Amino acid sequence: MQETRPSGPPSPEPETDFRYYGRAINDLSPERNIGLLIKHVHNLLHRVIDLQACPMGLTANQWRPLLLILHRGIDTPAELARTLDVDTGATTRMLDRLESKGFVRRERVPEDRRVVKIVPTDAGRAVAAQVLPAIAETLNIHLNGFSEDEIHLLIALLKRMIANGEQFLQQAADSATTP
Repeated sequence: MQETRPSGPPSPEPETDFRYYGRAINDLSPERNIGLLIKHVHNLLHRVIDLQACPMGLTANQWRPLLLILHRGIDTPAELARTLDVDTGATTRMLDRLESKGFVRRERVPEDRRVVKIVPTDAGRAVAAQVLPAIAETLNIHLNGFSEDEIHLLIALLKRMIANGEQFLQQAADSATTP
């Protein structure tokens, strides 16, 4: 008799039998849940950066896209929406605000008038240059008391978690396309 597997994503197969989390609710308490802890750190990082970016006339919904436009070469509203994982309406409103503050302008591509390019202005470049030190300072605030070795270990562990998650998603995508 052949064993059948339920459809859906593949079950992760760990390198060892060790499992830190079980199914009990206490296993996933806020004090032990790595996902919640990472999200909490993420939220704190953004709140501190927002606090520092506010005097520059920027909110989180404005400094992040501005940096993506300038440093990642994202130059269309659709690409910006995909990268930020927001809908096109939210992207339009955010670009309207950035444009009204003089940080970006939208230009139609002459060869294809349907395509709009986002172009940073000199004022946008200047304010973005002030945000980068604020981000560095925010990261340093959160790493206060860590040794250099601990910081390198933290980075390595986070990269390993990212690789594990990406590998799982790739396996799920592969199994979804394989008959």
